[in-house]
Parts: sequence; structure tokens; C-alpha cells
Amino acid sequence: MSAEATNPVSAAEAAITDTGVRRRGRARLDLRRIGRAALLGATAGPAPRDRLPDAISHVAEAHRAHHPDADLSVLRRAYVLAESSHRGQFRKSGEPYITHPLAVTLILAELGAETTTLTASLLHDTVEDTEVTLDQVRREFGDEVAYLVDGVTKVEKIDYGAAAEPETFRKMLVATGDDVRVMSIKLADRLHNMRTLGVMRPEKQARIAKVTRDVLIPLAERLGVQALKTELEDLVFAILHPEEYETTRALIAGPAGTGSTDALAAAAEQVAAVLREADIAADVLVRPRHFVSVHRARLKRGELRGCDFGRLLVLVAEDADCYAVLGELHTCFTPLISEFKDFIAAPKFNLYQSLHTAIAAPDGAVAEVLIRTHRMHKVAEAGVVALGSPHATTPDSTAPDAADPSEGFETAGDGERTDPTRPGWLARLLDWQQSAPDADTFWNSLHADLAEDREITVFRADGGTLGLPAGATCVDAAYAQHGEAAHGCLGARVNGRLAPLSTPLSDGDTVQLLLAQDTGSGPSPAWLDHARTPAARIAITAWLQAHPEAAHQPAAAPRPQLSVAADRNSRAELHADLDDGPPAPVRPAGCCTPVPPDEITGFRVRGGAVTAHRTGCPAVDTMRRLGRTAVPVRWGDAAHCRVTLVAESFGRPGLLADLTEAIATAGAEVVSATVEPPNEQRVRHTYTLELPDAAELPRLMRAMRDVPGVYDVGRTHGL
Repeated sequence: MSAEATNPVSAAEAAITDTGVRRRGRARLDLRRIGRAALLGATAGPAPRDRLPDAISHVAEAHRAHHPDADLSVLRRAYVLAESSHRGQFRKSGEPYITHPLAVTLILAELGAETTTLTASLLHDTVEDTEVTLDQVRREFGDEVAYLVDGVTKVEKIDYGAAAEPETFRKMLVATGDDVRVMSIKLADRLHNMRTLGVMRPEKQARIAKVTRDVLIPLAERLGVQALKTELEDLVFAILHPEEYETTRALIAGPAGTGSTDALAAAAEQVAAVLREADIAADVLVRPRHFVSVHRARLKRGELRGCDFGRLLVLVAEDADCYAVLGELHTCFTPLISEFKDFIAAPKFNLYQSLHTAIAAPDGAVAEVLIRTHRMHKVAEAGVVALGSPHATTPDSTAPDAADPSEGFETAGDGERTDPTRPGWLARLLDWQQSAPDADTFWNSLHADLAEDREITVFRADGGTLGLPAGATCVDAAYAQHGEAAHGCLGARVNGRLAPLSTPLSDGDTVQLLLAQDTGSGPSPAWLDHARTPAARIAITAWLQAHPEAAHQPAAAPRPQLSVAADRNSRAELHADLDDGPPAPVRPAGCCTPVPPDEITGFRVRGGAVTAHRTGCPAVDTMRRLGRTAVPVRWGDAAHCRVTLVAESFGRPGLLADLTEAIATAGAEVVSATVEPPNEQRVRHTYTLELPDAAELPRLMRAMRDVPGVYDVGRTHGL
């Protein structure tokens, strides 16, 4: 906006223009011609009502190329208001200020934005920099235009001080949550200001470029607006890395770069010939890499040759044709399988769809190929801009009685709108920003969130899905699914297996989160080491600040094994059927502690006694391998028994007391108990218990499993 506006053409812009790498079809605005037209408009009065002012005719032409039936009268009215309100204001370059909103509007018109967006773009600085009020915009152009203008209007620095910039971005992101066109206008606004940044002081250029790099470029990537993202990257590259930029510029302008045109053209002709022979209608285009892409390719591959300076773009009519093209290319050329990616079957989280492959020609030249439909190409270039209004079923809704923003959407089962222009990452961002306690926390968290450039999808145990950034752990999944209730998370099962909360998740994993029933439990400070998402980090930090005794509690030292024992002689009656000698005492084996009505097998031990094992006990197989003879044993009439149970649980305060209480309530007595030291937040308890009736064993085990934190209870299975 006005604080960022400077001269019309920067050195970086001139360099991009000179090398011819700038995207084809991007007509550069003649700001001086528009400036003169604006000045003439200021002296000669407004244009007649039956035609557009000369200064906006190029915008109308670009708009009609995408929307032939668009009503241009609203653009004329918006231009007249913008020109009259900005009259007398000049940019630092000396051009009339109206050239800036005109340039921003042209950028969006070339991307195919609909009339409402262009109207708001023409007016986007009026409320901030002139006497025009938001109510006036609403009266003349409707609620949607007023919402967009308000969304990109900066907050007053006098009110927010140093927090003005973070709070401005927070305001824009919240507005973007309801209408992504807000961010579309902001991105175009920043692009034009970056194009014209040359007369700013170097330190201010660097500050603006860093914010663009850390916030605006990731947002452009996530919204799929590649046309804006690539040019912003090059402009930032020229300011923040001038030496590398000049090296890349020289490389593109040198023999290797200029020779790449012939190499790519030859590869394109070979591909086109193959597709013609296969009777596949397709456009094969050469797509030069932009500066940053060439720089990255040089770092990755070293010396660049021929086709390394660009890619081939194949455009077809239908999705099925994309795979037909892929089949022909992989049949007639040597494919590099490691370079194949299918973003049609699995689109990126920013709406991008395309097939990526690389083929080697007979002469050894390797060319990267992008295959997509014309529709996919439009979305790949313009992203959410190509989707138009997210609120109306008609392309344009600039009238004051426009459709209600909540209409025109299907609703998901959880009440979330199935709006493709509000992807999961944006919904998550809007959720966690509400919990950010101050501007610094929001700003730092925003940088960290936007630094994650990939997204994964994990499945919940109830069948739903969670969208998370790559590298997210079970901690992040817990807060994404349960919010503050995740403070009581005890552990997780990932793909059916128990896993610590620090476990990183992969795309397609199924995660079941285990929560404590005790609402007073809270997260451990160690969770911050595993949290990757701002939502998790902000929630954990807030809880720890509210409970300083937990935050500063020293880590527990490894505890020795805890054992308690009591002398109990009562047990189920066992009898051995011996063929010779006097009756022998029979006792249950300690390794598997059989209870009625388990099937049992006995073996003689020292002293003439017999031990009874469950038939499935591993000790039985060991005895038989050693040649020991089994002794028939059977249960007597008494119902009481002794059994050893193992409880697997997640560590938490009071767990041992709760388990022993559950055991006592079930009518069992503890003969001995062993608690092993915690391992990755998991604790193993071993109890030898006396039950008055063996039939009560299933009920006892259920009662122990119901204790919060206990995820499994089973009987010992031998040594």
C-alpha cells in the first residue's frame, strides 16, 4: 500500500524483463501512460458515462478475456471514486497514486479474477489513505466489496504501535477465512509494491522483502497462486541475495541459458511428434524456469545444460488424456521413474494438479515434463483466484443486495463448510490464532506454521480425517482433534500399535488418541519438544503458565522396581492322579498361575511336589523337550484361586491407588504387586491376586481396564 510504494521499475524488474524469463502473457503496465491519463482525467473531468475512462481500458480488456459477459459499469464507478479520492496523491516515484490500484487490478484481471474482486482492488487503498469511508463503499458497491476492502485495510499504527504489522496480518487472515479474495488482493498489492521497491532505502527494502519471503510467498504457495508466487520469489531473491541473483542472471543470459531455448524447442518438437502420431490432441509448450528455480537447480545438479533451464508443459482437454500422454512418453522415451509424481490422483493441499515426469531423449538430454488439462493449468497459475467468489452461485455479486455469504455451500457432517477455497491449513491457522495471547506469539507462530510446506492426512479411529503439516506428531494430532481436552492425552495407537506421543505421523496413518477421564490432568513440559503445530504449542504453553508447579517440576529420576507382598496360603484345590506312590501336593505354577476352569498339565518337581501349568504355557513345551513326563492334574471343588495379572498403562499421578482400589472393589486380595519404572510414559504393573471365585476373573479384568490410563490387562503367559 502507500507506505510500500516507490518508483515504477526496479533494477530487479528490469533484469527479469531483459532476460525474458518473466512469465509469458504478463503484460507490463505502462505506468507513465496511465499517469498521464489520470492527470488528464483530473483536469478534463470524468469520462462520459457511455464509455470507460482511458486509464482503465487495459483492465477491461484483460477482464473481458476471461469473462466476456462481465458488466463493466461497476468498474467504471469504482475507478471514478478511486481516481477522485486519490487525486493529488503521488507515489514516491512521482507518478499519480491511482497508478498503484490500477496496476494491482490489472494483475488480478490477468489471472481471471471476477468483477467483485477487481472492484475491491480499485478501491483497496481508499479507506486507508483517503477520506472515503467504509460505509460509503458499502452503500455504493455492496457488502462484499466493503468486506474485501476492509479486509486489506491496515490497522492504525497509532492504536497498535509496534504490533500494527502482526495485527494487520491477523486481521487479513481472519477475513481470508471467510473470503480468500482478501488475500488475493493483498498478494497482488504486494507484488506491485515489490516491483516498484527500487527507491526505498536499502534497509527498508530488506525488511519488506523478508516479510514477503516469510509470510506472503508461503501464503501464495498455499493458495495455489503460482503466477504471483514465482515473481515474488524472484524479486525477493534480487533484494536479499544480490550476488547469487547476479550469478543466476548471468548464467541465464550466457551461452548455456540462451542455448537452452534450442534444446527445449527440440525436445518439445519430439514430444509433439509422438503425441500427433498417437492421435492425442495436445499443446506442447516450453516453460522457462524463473530465477529462483534456476538457482535451486544449479545448487542441486551443479553445472546446468540445455533442458535444465526449463520444462515442457503438455496441455490436454481431459483428465484421461493426461495418463494417455504419460503412457506414450514412457513408451517412446526413457523415463526417469524417480522423477514421476501423480498430483492428479493425489492433489496437493493448495489445489494443484498435474503429472510430473522426466524423459531422456536418444541424445541423452533429460527434459522434465508437466502434464495437465487446461482447467488444471488455470488453477495451477491462479489458484483460488480462478475459483471466483466463494459466496455466490453467480460469478459476480457486486450489487448491494448480494447473496448472503453463508449461502452457496454444502456442509460437512461436522458442520464445517466444504468450501475448496478454505483448505485445512487455513482452518487450523484460524483456530490457533484465536489462542495466541499477544502479537509476538502470533507473529512467531505464523512464521513457523507457514514454514511447513507439505501437508499429510491421517485417519482418526472414528473414521474422520485430520490434516496436519508434515512432521506432525501424536501430540499435534491430539490437539487438532480434541483441542484443550488433549491436555489429558495419555498415549496413542498408531496403525493399531501403541506409540509414544512423540511419534511422528506419516501420510495415511491411523491414529487413536487415548484420553484420561480425569479432567484435571495436564501436559508434560516435554510435550513442547514434540509439538510441531502452533495450536499444540500455544495450548501447552498456556497450560504450563497457568500451572507453574507442573512446568517447573523436576524430571523424575528412574525409580527402582516397587514390590509389595503379603502371605496368602489360600488357593484353588488341585489334585494329581498318580499311578504310584502316595498323593503328592499340587500347586499352580507361578509362571502362568492357572485358575479354574483353565486346562492344566502337571509335572513333578523337586521334593515330590507337582506344579500345574496352563496347557498353553511355554514351560510345558520346554518340559516335554527335556523328556519330562506329564502328570494328569485336575481342579477340586473349591472355587477360590490365585492369579497373576499384568496391567499395561500410561503413567499418571494416582494410577497405583486407582488400580488397587478397583481390585479391592472387585473382591480380590493383593498377594504381591510389582511396578516397573516408566518407559516412554508407559508403566507395567504385575499383580498376584487371590479371588474368592475364579468365575469373577473376567469382571476383575474389565474393572482394571476401566481405570483411566490402563490400556491393556492380561494374564501372565509364562517365562
